[in-house]
Amino acid sequence: MKTIILGAGYAGLAVATKLKPHPDLDVTLVEQNPYHTFETRLHEAAAHNTKVTVPLAPLLRGTGVALDLAVISEVNLDTKEVKTKNGPTYSYDTLVVGLGSVTNFYRIPGLAENAAELKELKDADQIFDYVNRTYDAGFVGSRDIVVGGAGLTGVELVTELAQRNESLSKARGIPPFKIYLVEAGPAILPVIDAALRAKAAKVLNDYGIEILTGNRLMQATEGSVTVQTADGHQRVIEAGKIIWTGGIQARDIIKAEKLEKGPGGRIVVDKTLRIPAYPEVFVVGDMSLALNDQGKPVPTTAQHAGQQGRLTGDNLMRLVRGEEPQPYVPNTLGEFISLGGLMAVGWMKLPWNQKLAITGGLAHVMKRASEWRWRASIE
Repeated sequence: MKTIILGAGYAGLAVATKLKPHPDLDVTLVEQNPYHTFETRLHEAAAHNTKVTVPLAPLLRGTGVALDLAVISEVNLDTKEVKTKNGPTYSYDTLVVGLGSVTNFYRIPGLAENAAELKELKDADQIFDYVNRTYDAGFVGSRDIVVGGAGLTGVELVTELAQRNESLSKARGIPPFKIYLVEAGPAILPVIDAALRAKAAKVLNDYGIEILTGNRLMQATEGSVTVQTADGHQRVIEAGKIIWTGGIQARDIIKAEKLEKGPGGRIVVDKTLRIPAYPEVFVVGDMSLALNDQGKPVPTTAQHAGQQGRLTGDNLMRLVRGEEPQPYVPNTLGEFISLGGLMAVGWMKLPWNQKLAITGGLAHVMKRASEWRWRASIE
């Protein structure tokens, strides 16, 4: 069974590391980078240059999976072909698509052209370099930073940037720059309850971050953003750096006549994460419109991507043995948001669908524990 796995993000890597050598299984992982990026820690790399990657080759030892470095340009399910830029074209018997998501700029004028993202290591490197440059004596222009989107990524990013800002200010005797967090919705962190949101907001306020909830980002230029409140009042904020974390959409790279997509361009899959019209194709991670037992889309988080990947790896082994694949049953174990240093807020799942809210250092430990579990699952 010739199998191609596309992408070594949380989902794709989980698939590959679940596999074992089998005489009837020929697997290639196609990824553009020779490393896996811990995307949930990119905010740390952006602020502190923290190492957030791990080489792929050692992780694939003992799996029977070959690694090819290439950039995917198109996937055609009708011809069963995977095309790459300036590289080979792959054919397959079974395909696993785990190519993740791209930033959704929602057609806001000037945003795509002028805003940085935080999706890849190079994005984090660019933000880190900018922060350092703002503390050069010869820096000219606005030093302030505007972050659009107050979900997990936006909140974690501004708190880490605030810490770095404070540290550099003290070390170099230069006043700190201003950080703005712009959110169109009524509150930050809609994925957690009101009490935890309030604690997080207090931490942000203590850092001196200006939180602009209920402010829609209307336009971006090279050096400013225009935001608008619900009553139509507009404000122009000058900024040397604009970073957009306000939304994602599935990567639009799959071509097929019978393909069905849902919200955010996510691909409709069945209970085993296969495309109904193309049962030889699994879709995992951000591109997959997997549903929970209430029929609602599973969140595009690292923990769910990992779960989908591990199940799909097991199901590939079942298929090669002539067994039936098992259905995907999502399990949200909790959600923790880093607020810089040893501070975090979040909740963990308890028996009988109860939730335990946790804040402070213990929440930080729980967030780190989830990352340790992930590392253990792929090593």
